[in-house]
Amino acid sequence: MNLISANLEHLDQIYALVQDTIQSVYPKYYPLEVVDFFCAHHCKENIEKDIIAGTVFLMVDRSVVIGTASYYKYHITRLYVNHTYQGKGYGTYLMQSIEQEIAKNYSKVSLDASLPAVHLYESLGYRTVSHEKYPVDNDAILVYEIMEKELIPMN
Repeated sequence: MNLISANLEHLDQIYALVQDTIQSVYPKYYPLEVVDFFCAHHCKENIEKDIIAGTVFLMVDRSVVIGTASYYKYHITRLYVNHTYQGKGYGTYLMQSIEQEIAKNYSKVSLDASLPAVHLYESLGYRTVSHEKYPVDNDAILVYEIMEKELIPMN
């Protein structure tokens, strides 16, 4: 298993992974309008901006893209594992790898946790600092947690 920095050649693979994971997992937790919101938020243009900024990583096993993670400063902005690989430790590995990157410059990490991911983040030592909601189409509500974790600086 390799964790690599993504480049623009990976854009379509990352986009497909994120969209497939959202559409496979999120309908179990959220109404369709919220699922659509997540899909639109993680569009190719936003993924491309993050790749250009150099803050997107891919987890690859024998040329199969298993997961992706992105961050901005000390905020993890996108972490997805292919739904067929979930529950096997890949998300934990991705989180720990991104935390190591962030710890080079910051002493804490934060993220916006969707309902499917809260349990994973809690198991990794994150704590909820606020409960949030965001209205989307047709009066549906996106409910999520703002979570944080203290890091040991790597510098």
